[in-house]
Amino acid sequence: MIVRLTAFFCLFIQLVQAQPNEARSEAPKYWVLLRDKDLSSSPALSPQSIAQRQQQHLPLDETDLAVSGTYLSALKQAGIQPVCQSRWLNAVSARLTNAQYAQVMAMPFVKGIQAIDQAIVITSIEVPSKLQMAPVMTQIQAPNFAQAGLTGRFVNIGVIDAGFFGADSASSLKHVFERQGVKQVRDYVNEKKTQNNLLRTLETMSDFHGTEVMAAIAGSDPTENIQFGLATDATFYLARTDQGNREYRGEEDNWVAAMEWMDSLGVRLINTSLGYAKGMSNPKENYEPSQMDGHTSLISRAAQIAADKKGILIVVSAGNEGDDRSWRIISTPADAQGVLAIGATNSRLWNRIGYSSIGPENLPYLKPNVSCFSLYGTSLSAPVITGFAACIMQANPKLTNKQVMEIIEKSSHLYPYGNNYVGYGVPQASRALALLHNQELPVTTRSVKASGKTFHWPVDGNEATVSVFHKKDATHVLQQEAVKVNNGQLTLRRSSNEKQTTIDLKKEVVEVIWE
Repeated sequence: MIVRLTAFFCLFIQLVQAQPNEARSEAPKYWVLLRDKDLSSSPALSPQSIAQRQQQHLPLDETDLAVSGTYLSALKQAGIQPVCQSRWLNAVSARLTNAQYAQVMAMPFVKGIQAIDQAIVITSIEVPSKLQMAPVMTQIQAPNFAQAGLTGRFVNIGVIDAGFFGADSASSLKHVFERQGVKQVRDYVNEKKTQNNLLRTLETMSDFHGTEVMAAIAGSDPTENIQFGLATDATFYLARTDQGNREYRGEEDNWVAAMEWMDSLGVRLINTSLGYAKGMSNPKENYEPSQMDGHTSLISRAAQIAADKKGILIVVSAGNEGDDRSWRIISTPADAQGVLAIGATNSRLWNRIGYSSIGPENLPYLKPNVSCFSLYGTSLSAPVITGFAACIMQANPKLTNKQVMEIIEKSSHLYPYGNNYVGYGVPQASRALALLHNQELPVTTRSVKASGKTFHWPVDGNEATVSVFHKKDATHVLQQEAVKVNNGQLTLRRSSNEKQTTIDLKKEVVEVIWE
């Protein structure tokens, strides 16, 4: 039996590895950016979406109008077959040969052409387990939400991912499907697939990815008394936008199309544990770290439109490139200012776990925004915080996306002393509930001044090791360190170029300002 199974998986891996080579023979895919729209057309939105927009005082505008049918017809007549359409970006995607590229660029209604990044990073394919989820449920104080009756009920959650194989038969998601909690499913990779085919067809090992993400948002196993996610009573809309894992060609246009579809249905909370960075078939088309600036990639521009104009809260995994010395920083669309980018921490010290991507220093805002424990990748820390957001939205459905984001940040244990390693730290349910009820938070932070090369701080004798962030300014970390406590005292040694130091005691935060 072992020999046969081994042979099967070897064959499976060979088939999986063969697919990208076939994809590389296709013409490259591009965004074709168009100049204007037919302003007399009607918004491509459901009545529910329009009502929600009005409730949040977000006006309808040109980004809600469909791409011009006249321009689409002209492209088709020229032999160009659009793949996806984006009303937000006023663009269509299409595969273009060199000759077609020149032909399209010369069309009077074409504003420009931009290559689509074909390298997607998804992070874990491990099935969530008690080992993975129990520590993070304790870390974010999951029982506090449960005691308040907050389970994501009446909240619509969109999940944009690489596949949802076995979701309808997973024990941790049984309760979701039994109550028909998955309302719609779309496959942007193979639009001919039905929902059942998508959930029950395994093409690559990454087809498990969306299933585990769902489990980390809403999973529960009553027989084992295990809670995998916070939003156990939420309603779901699922979209598969990418085929395969790191070795496969990613599809940014599918991601944007899925976002716009969910917007049209009125979905206001979306998890996407996907990111784009490098690794494309043609290295010349890779992103550069300097381009993780929140506006270079069209996918980040679309995410910002969703945040600013559509009232959508997008929760994005920061990425798993923290140990990659050639990259290290977050991927796109986690770089967009309006999204909630989630890093990953260790379970014991709550500092950055090695693989978790770091916020770029060139950004004028903080990334990642917050973090929480994940054993396998930021793909699982992001859905945990998605469930956290769903509980907040259930508690007060009138909150805007930006207000929910602000509550999550302010509820985090390091706030306001965030950094580009873990953001504002780990969100705490007790603090979020207090903010929801307009209660003052207990004072858990203080700022002290220090001079010289060393600084001593008294620490409770129960703490053996303390997490410390050495920073060159208010937010950018030079080094994180686990410092041992000796005889109830913590000793800091200032490094060169160090301006500030954060002492993370979990229940208390001390910000040291070096003079």
